[in-house]
Amino acid sequence: MNIAYWTVAGPLAVFYLYAGTLKAIRSRDQLRPMMAWVDHVPLPALRALGTVEILGAVGLVLPTPTGIAPSSATAAAIGFVLLQAGAIAVHLRGGDRRIALNAALTLAAAVTVWPAGRR
Repeated sequence: MNIAYWTVAGPLAVFYLYAGTLKAIRSRDQLRPMMAWVDHVPLPALRALGTVEILGAVGLVLPTPTGIAPSSATAAAIGFVLLQAGAIAVHLRGGDRRIALNAALTLAAAVTVWPAGRR
């Protein structure tokens, strides 16, 4: 189970750490080519979203090797499922039908929920 968890959770954490860092530090103009929806979200909300993604990535990775707050890995995985459900809604509401990445991230986060809870 350990290998299965890290196979999915590791890349997922790296993705969210990267994406969250971009949202937390880059300007709207720098984000717009990658994320067309940034104009529809207030800047403080965008920064908060980036911070949540960074904390979620840490929550997926740190509890396993340290043994500290092991339930936070499950909470992070569930949080990412909910985050992507919201992201899909934002994309569809804005008329953007490109949700394949969001669907894949939702699936990956959902797959990590069960192994994270078994730790």
